[in-house]
Amino acid sequence: MFAVVVETRELLETVIASMVAGVGITAVFSVAIWGAARFVELSRSDRPAAAAGAAAIGVLSLALTLGAVVLGLVVMISN
Repeated sequence: MFAVVVETRELLETVIASMVAGVGITAVFSVAIWGAARFVELSRSDRPAAAAGAAAIGVLSLALTLGAVVLGLVVMISN
């Protein structure tokens, strides 16, 4: 009998999940930064409707980022 030193399938799943989460959360947070920057720019240009839209996108992206972080913590704690 041979001992299993590395669980290859679980290791591969972990690597893929961490890459997807890392790139995904970074992309969503960058949209939040973009929304904040556009909000400031459009507010200064006296375009309140467009500024409100940019702010809504920024807030939604920030909420998604925080939700992903909380989900990650819950998954780590539960296992």
